[in-house]
Amino acid sequence: MTQDASNPAQSPARQATVIPDNRRADFLPQLFGRQLLLTAEFTVYRFIAWLSPDYRGDYWDFCEYDGRPLYLRPTAIPRYKIICETNGYEGEVSADAAGIIVTLFAFSHLSFAYRSDVLSEGYARLYSYAVDHREAAEILRAIN
Repeated sequence: MTQDASNPAQSPARQATVIPDNRRADFLPQLFGRQLLLTAEFTVYRFIAWLSPDYRGDYWDFCEYDGRPLYLRPTAIPRYKIICETNGYEGEVSADAAGIIVTLFAFSHLSFAYRSDVLSEGYARLYSYAVDHREAAEILRAIN
């Protein structure tokens, strides 16, 4: 069953959906490329642990938009405090926005170490989605 990736009461014009369990195995290779899927997944988890004191490990939803992979989203709690020491951002965001933030961080970080069109295209696709998100202002403040 597909679920909305954000609160339907406050949904953006474009709304990502959670992929069904039977498609999870293909999600990370499509999002980050087959060669980087384990490195990228670990990088996402490392960034949420670095950015959020609320994160204690979690099951993650995999979210797509328009049939294309977009981001990972933690599911343990509805909101996460985010503290980014490198840019001075501090705030609280939904789990959906936290997932977007850490996935954007992972794309950016990995793009410095690996030359990959998959990474740059994934970042651009997610950034384009993020600017229309209901928490776009917080997301953009967190990543800049």
